[in-house]
Amino acid sequence: MQATAKGEEGRLLERYEQVRAYTEALCEPLEIEDYIPQPSVDVSPPKWNIAHTTWFFEEMILKKFVPGYAEFNPQFGFLFNSYYNSVGERTARDHRGDLSRPTVKDVFAYRHHVDEHMREVLSSAVAGDIAELVVLGLNHEQQHQELFVTDLKFTFSQNPIHPVYRSDSHPEEDGDAPENAWITVPAGVYEIGHTGEGFCFDNELARHQVLLAKFDISGRLVTNREWIEFIDAGCYRDPLLWHSEGWDWVQREHVNSPLYWHSDENGSGW
Repeated sequence: MQATAKGEEGRLLERYEQVRAYTEALCEPLEIEDYIPQPSVDVSPPKWNIAHTTWFFEEMILKKFVPGYAEFNPQFGFLFNSYYNSVGERTARDHRGDLSRPTVKDVFAYRHHVDEHMREVLSSAVAGDIAELVVLGLNHEQQHQELFVTDLKFTFSQNPIHPVYRSDSHPEEDGDAPENAWITVPAGVYEIGHTGEGFCFDNELARHQVLLAKFDISGRLVTNREWIEFIDAGCYRDPLLWHSEGWDWVQREHVNSPLYWHSDENGSGW
């Protein structure tokens, strides 16, 4: 890949700064104690998420493209690798929440160390040679921003005092939903997969054809009121409304409402 023009280098650095800053903005409502818990193997603690996204830039770019680069801490490669088997061994996924050290302060120092070196690289002629890797790393970090919030929501849901992540991020709508119109999708051969020149992950390639049978899909989302009607009608207790595996899940997990829903103190509402 040829070196990018100065303007393109600047835009890449600007995007890097924006994505990295947004991750830290997501951390602003947290207390130190919020960074470590891992109530499920499917959840990663905030501290691990923000360290892992930093590890990507250090491991994949700085160590490979910056002569003489000194790792912030050589042990972090083992601690914050995820599934990159070719890179080396890693902390078991279900033990990510066992790590009280390095501290949250150390992890932020790690991020700032890597950011400082990445700014230097992205301001140099080398930027063009690593542009695709940087774009991959930024999309990877944006994935983890989604995971950060999703994982934290589950972690908070396990706390009986129902902590709130942010009090200004749950807009409510009260009113009648529009009449539902079902959309019919005719049977046929359709193409799926990435098109265009922009970024995509490898599992979005290659574009290919799929055969679909005719189906109908709702023209709007299900409302909370409709979910409550479903619950009140006893539909979580009716095996005739579930496939076998679904009913097994309802029984095994004692499901009686959507995840994160709680009945009020009197059991008379949600």
